[in-house]
Amino acid sequence: MTATGPSEARLRHAERSENFPVALRVLPGATRAHLRAVYDVVRVIDDIGDGDDRPDESPSAQGGPRPVTPEEAADRTARLHGFCTDLRRVWDDGAGPGEPVLRRLVPTARACGLTREPFERLVAANLADQYVTRYRTWDDLLGYCVLSADPIGRMVLAVFGVDAPPGSDLQRWSDCICTALQILEHCQDVAEDRARGRVYLPVADLEAFGVAESDLDDPHTSPGLRALLAEVTGRACALLDDGAPLIAGLRGWARVAVAGYAAGGRAAADALRRNDFDVLAGSPQTQRRDVVRHLARDLAGTVTPAAVRRAVARSTGRDRNTRRDRSAV
Repeated sequence: MTATGPSEARLRHAERSENFPVALRVLPGATRAHLRAVYDVVRVIDDIGDGDDRPDESPSAQGGPRPVTPEEAADRTARLHGFCTDLRRVWDDGAGPGEPVLRRLVPTARACGLTREPFERLVAANLADQYVTRYRTWDDLLGYCVLSADPIGRMVLAVFGVDAPPGSDLQRWSDCICTALQILEHCQDVAEDRARGRVYLPVADLEAFGVAESDLDDPHTSPGLRALLAEVTGRACALLDDGAPLIAGLRGWARVAVAGYAAGGRAAADALRRNDFDVLAGSPQTQRRDVVRHLARDLAGTVTPAAVRRAVARSTGRDRNTRRDRSAV
């Protein structure tokens, strides 16, 4: 991380690269500012974990993603711990945090009643990424998503003042949507993750579909891997279905925003299917029209398709030149 942190332009470029609209333009200005304050912290945590927080030294700047060395893993671990220490100052009485993105989070945390625990879980997920590069079973992968994806939904609900107590239906539905978004991103980014030395597709599923890890290095996707990706995409879409009651259970701007996140997930699934799951030739790109279509469907009777299209037009658009963020709802 630089002394001044990532530039505003870099953060907004990363935001535009997401499958889903982070902060729809139809939302009130204060709400959009709160959502971006949360997003920017999540972005920086992931950048540290991926080694992309130092643009001139990042793997992407040195010829593309590659497996992390033990020395790099140790350095990223130390920086993640350092960022987490600064993160805690958001809630401490005193001078406050030093990192610019964390200073911007302070008023959001106070206004929305955010707690530090979800952010710390995201740090824990990135710490795990330094040393855990394979997941044996589907349940193991879901366990990782408890750290890497689910916390973001809880932050978003807090921004909108939604009371979702632990173990409540609202929280469970939010977790389903978040986990689905994370897994769909893993499906899109198989080649990039493999280049970084990580394989998020469960080992047991690779074996069941007759896919060797070396198959992930091929220029095009084998029939077995396509079949596996179709299966995993179907599981993720089932999670989106399981989380759909959250949209119906919300009101006002919260409903619009969460519907946008879920629509981004369904559009990512559309992109995978449209490319016949050939993810090794290039990450399938989510198309804005698909986001609009799914968002309009979920908000039928509340927002017209034309209004949704205008709102999404400047708020999303996946740019695969930017490293993806492990965030969701």
